[in-house]
Amino acid sequence: MTQNHAALDSALVRRTAEALERTGRFGELRRYAQHGACSVYEHSIRVACTALKLARRLAPGLNRDALVRGALLHDYFLYDWHIPDPTRPKHAFYHPRVALTNALRDYALSDTETDVILRHMFPLVPIPPRTREGWIVCLADTWCALGETVNRRRLAGIAARLFGPKAPR
Repeated sequence: MTQNHAALDSALVRRTAEALERTGRFGELRRYAQHGACSVYEHSIRVACTALKLARRLAPGLNRDALVRGALLHDYFLYDWHIPDPTRPKHAFYHPRVALTNALRDYALSDTETDVILRHMFPLVPIPPRTREGWIVCLADTWCALGETVNRRRLAGIAARLFGPKAPR
């Protein structure tokens, strides 16, 4: 990816995140831990940036705006999942529906954005994404979660073997 593409992708993610903060509760994601020392906010930004990188290589021509909004809102569950709560089933299976409910409460969503949010945990949620954007975010989320929880040097070696010198970071 060229520096120009990286700058354009970063600007799109930043603009979209700022708009979501102005019009909803997206900024609250900073308060919740996701993986390790990473907040849900930081994780969502990483997923959006990674999704754009993957899309450029795997699915050119998809809806980049829906991809980014869906990626930013995929974990919009607005609670600390590390605190046990007997009223909630297991987080991994439960949170996509909560994230979608919250996102629909705060934003108007397209069908593609809805698909991204609701199906990003496939195969833990049994229905696969039906859009290319949903598949890309599913992959990006898994990749970012690994990077936030697994030794980075080991993950970089896996990426180099899979993607060569243009591996996502």
